[in-house]
Amino acid sequence: MLRNKLHLTALLFLVCVPLACGGGETPAGEASEEAPAATPGVAPDLSQAGTVSGKISFQGEQPQMARIRMGAEPACEEKHDGPVYSQEVVVNENGTLKNAFVWVKEGLEQYSFDAPTQAVSLDQDGCVYLPHVFGVQTNQDISIRNGDDATHNIHPLPEQNREFNISQASGQEMARSFPRPEIMIPVKCNIHPWMKAYIGVVPHPYFAVTREDGSFELKDLPPGEYTIEVWHEKYGTQEQAITVAPEESQEIEFSFEG
Repeated sequence: MLRNKLHLTALLFLVCVPLACGGGETPAGEASEEAPAATPGVAPDLSQAGTVSGKISFQGEQPQMARIRMGAEPACEEKHDGPVYSQEVVVNENGTLKNAFVWVKEGLEQYSFDAPTQAVSLDQDGCVYLPHVFGVQTNQDISIRNGDDATHNIHPLPEQNREFNISQASGQEMARSFPRPEIMIPVKCNIHPWMKAYIGVVPHPYFAVTREDGSFELKDLPPGEYTIEVWHEKYGTQEQAITVAPEESQEIEFSFEG
């Protein structure tokens, strides 16, 4: 009788200990499929919104970018008029940087923003990702299309979101999104190692990528105090603290040195 009681006690102990230790939780290092519940915010009052614009300057000697060899994919090589080079650093004719990502890092925490219903496009054309750098809001769809006569492999490498690695045949399209903010998510193609892109995932619409004149613009920003950050693939990040007054149009400038 005593032996049966001891067996029963041991069995109950073995069942209860894993439950107490959280055995049903997601393993460490593995992203959950669902984003954590966000604290409800309010929509911003844009009746006195302002605009922040500016440019990203480049100082110093422009680095020489590596040439991309596409001989293994003649169909891709034929889409280009001449040699193709890495887009890691693109210095514009006016001495500014293209493909820098600018966003409001701090100052909008009290607000909430719905994800846009319109998808952002990521094309694979000529064995190159187009665009090279772009932004989306959290939970906004990214429409990924293969416009080449070659198979590609879409492989984002996030740290805060779930990783995926999917082959895509010529002409195929698919949609994916990221539920968590993350600056920046690198994207590669496992088949063509020179193919690279970067995605900025932001919880609000106040972000931009610098153009061929190095400029950017953040429209309809409610009055307040903000931290503006710029990210560049090679040169890292910089920040500026600013105050946007009601209906103010403010210009700021960042500068990176090569």
